Amino acid sequence: MIKVEHIGIAVKNIEQVNALYTKLFNQGPYKEEGVDQESVDTSFFQVGQTKIEFLASENPESTIGKYVKKNGTGIHHIAFEVDDIQSEIIRLEAEGFDMIYNPARSGADNKLVTFIHPKGTDGILIELCQEIHNTK
Repeated sequence: MIKVEHIGIAVKNIEQVNALYTKLFNQGPYKEEGVDQESVDTSFFQVGQTKIEFLASENPESTIGKYVKKNGTGIHHIAFEVDDIQSEIIRLEAEGFDMIYNPARSGADNKLVTFIHPKGTDGILIELCQEIHNTK
């Protein structure tokens, strides 16, 4: 199964965006967290069945910092949820796609993530994610 999991939007200031979209959606983010290995702060809003992830970084050399400096704020990626991310990585590499992370790594919102390099997807950054199932 594959479905749209969320839309990622790069922003300059996470606090300002959270305040703005809390007013717009009449509800706050359901989750806020930092992903230290990427030097990024994230917040997630649930709007109906759609999730929106806002990403900001105070580090101008981080991936998001460089993106915002070059492109300004805007849609950064579209994420698709998959059942078995490692199998999808193997399948897509066999099809000629370049993966940014192999193996997948921990990301925000309790997910394993990887990205397909945008040079192989007509300039669109695609994230693949899989829910991490805690087995406690």
